[in-house]
Amino acid sequence: MQGTIKKELLEFCETFVVDRIVRIRKNMVDIQEALTSETKSSAGDKHETGRAMLQLEREKLGHQLTAAEAMKQVMAKVHLQENKEIIGLGSCVITSRGNYFLAISAGAFKKKNRSFFCISAGTPIGKLLLGKTIGDTIAFNGQKIKILEIE
Repeated sequence: MQGTIKKELLEFCETFVVDRIVRIRKNMVDIQEALTSETKSSAGDKHETGRAMLQLEREKLGHQLTAAEAMKQVMAKVHLQENKEIIGLGSCVITSRGNYFLAISAGAFKKKNRSFFCISAGTPIGKLLLGKTIGDTIAFNGQKIKILEIE
């Protein structure tokens, strides 16, 4: 496997986190503006219900922002020149059932005819892969998965 794919996976995950943070912050600004305009509208039950819903949405976005900031902190710990014998944060893992990049849960990355699942070390399969070496086998969802390569 080429080192460039690992760099591209890292950039994919970093872009995923930055885009997510930007989107959440924009939504928070939009909600704040909506709350401000709600204050200027007429009073009554409908007004209070609208404000309460906006407050709940703002709170939900706050939790999402906290999670995205935590992802950003994890990404700061991912290094490309790490151990290629034991799976850890930043490892590209080629298995008999798919390819994985251990960093954050950012979905599938596809390039040419290859695809990688960007997963967090906290996911069920991520937990199983951590600390394993080439040739090891894990059991996931009733299937045996053999580790073929680590970069």
